[in-house]
This record gives sequence, C-alpha cells and structure tokens, in this order.
Amino acid sequence: MAAKLPIAVLISGTGRTLKNLLDQIEAGKLDVDVRLVVSSSDRAKGLQFAEQNNIPIAIVKSSEFQTTQDFSDAVFEACRAAKVKYVAMCGYLKLLAIPDDFTNRVLNIHPSLIPSFCGENYSGRRVHDAALRRGVKVSGATVHFVDNEYDHGPIILQKTVPVYENDTVDTLSDRVLHDAEFVAYPEALQLLAEGRVTFVDERDSFRVRILPPKNQKQQNLADDDNF
Repeated sequence: MAAKLPIAVLISGTGRTLKNLLDQIEAGKLDVDVRLVVSSSDRAKGLQFAEQNNIPIAIVKSSEFQTTQDFSDAVFEACRAAKVKYVAMCGYLKLLAIPDDFTNRVLNIHPSLIPSFCGENYSGRRVHDAALRRGVKVSGATVHFVDNEYDHGPIILQKTVPVYENDTVDTLSDRVLHDAEFVAYPEALQLLAEGRVTFVDERDSFRVRILPPKNQKQQNLADDDNF
C-alpha cells in the first residue's frame, strides 16, 4: 500500500472544506494524510474537526507579527516541522508570502471559474453576487496553485455548475460549494497523490498538465503496440 500524501490544511473559519476532505479520507476516496491544521484564529469553528480526528493544531495569528513576511514565515515553519509535501488553503482568509521552497506546493480553491470574478476584491459572497449581476449561465470552482498574486497561480482543475434565473447569492453559493468545491478539491489532491500533476513551460505560458492514470497509460502503450 502506497504512503499517503502528507499535507497541512490552513483554515480561518467554519472548516467545511476541511471536513469534506476528512470525510473523503475516511471513505477511502482520498489518499491524503492531514498532518497539521493551521488556523489564523483560535476561535475558528473548523478546529473542532482537527480535534475530533486527533490532528495537530497550530494557531498562527497575523496580529502577533509586525509584517506579512514574518507571519508567513511562522506559518510555513510549522508546515516544515510537520514534514508536509503540500499545503491546502481551505477558507483561509489571510494573505501569505509563499517561500521559494513551497513554490507550486500551496493550493487554494476559489468559488468561480478563474479568470472570472477573482482577485483582491473577490471573495465569498462578493464572487457570487458579481456572477449573478453579470448574468453568467455557468459558474463553478477553480483549484489552483498559489503564488504571490491573488488567484493567479497555475490552474489544476475546474468544475462547473449551472446558474439559474431565480438564483440568489445564497442558492448559488450553496450549489458551488457542494457540487463544485467539494468535488474539485479532493480530486485535485488525489491527482497530486497519484503523481499525475506536471507542468508545461512554454514561451509565454506556464500551466498544469494532468497525466493519465498509470494503468491507462500502460494500456495505451499496449494498444499502440498492436498497430
């Protein structure tokens, strides 16, 4: 049995995304080991899920540091100490400076189809309100690597949901969360666990390429041999 992918999860609030990941792990659908939960607040409701699953917790408050860099250093030092390979932001509301050794090792999920309705002023309900005001017919969620710009890093995958004429911010938010975010994040992490995420570095494009499953790749090679 292959070792599970060691990750840290960063939270700030309810921890719904963390709980979804833990549920997928419990169901045997996600080959991930959550070794650490880092919270930006000791009042985050999501901490209960870490406690229930005996996951170590680190509370790192930005208010206790003079600069974003110092705050970020503390967060990632905790992640290094936990010996994680990837860091998953799950409703994490603080800006982080990504250190060089965590380049393309930090993930986030955004509740829209990037590059639509993303950036510094787009989070939470504002995203869905903007989508409804624009009259889009589909919305969804985007899992991407995090760099030092808002919602900018390479996209790993996206999931779409329909937008209905009678949608409100609440109904659209709920649909995106349950039908897109809760599906996309575990899928992206499983792709990483299976070693299927690679990069294409072209002249003016740096993007993610998803490799086929190993058994499918082997089958494709066998099919080619038959010609």
